[in-house]
Parts: sequence; C-alpha cells; structure tokens
Amino acid sequence: MNTATVEHREIRVASACQIEDRLNSAVEDLQAIATRTRTHGILVTRLNPGHYRVSLSDQVPFGLTREHTH
Repeated sequence: MNTATVEHREIRVASACQIEDRLNSAVEDLQAIATRTRTHGILVTRLNPGHYRVSLSDQVPFGLTREHTH
C-alpha cells in the first residue's frame, strides 16, 4: 500500500496494556488536525510488536480510521 502521509505519531509500548490508550491518544491528536483540512483520514500501521505509526493519509477518506500491518 503506497500512502502519502502529512503528519504522523510514532507509538512504542512495552506492554499490551498500554497499546489502546496510546493509540487512542495519537488518533485523537490527528483527528484534530484532520478536521481542519477535511482531506485526510487516519491510518494506523503496526510496524513491529509494540511499535506503531498513526498517520494522516490521503489514501483514507476523511472521517475514517483504517488499520494496516506493515
């Protein structure tokens, strides 16, 4: 999947109990940015165990969040 990204957050967690809170926080941050332009959705990519990237993406319609495994 080739994706152009504008803004992103890198998330690294040491335990599974941290994943949901950290990802939700990153998604909320990027939702605020996406709302201003209304041109990008949010793509969550698992890069490795405990390592994620949450990005604004022009490949995801505004208002949607999609997951992708790298």
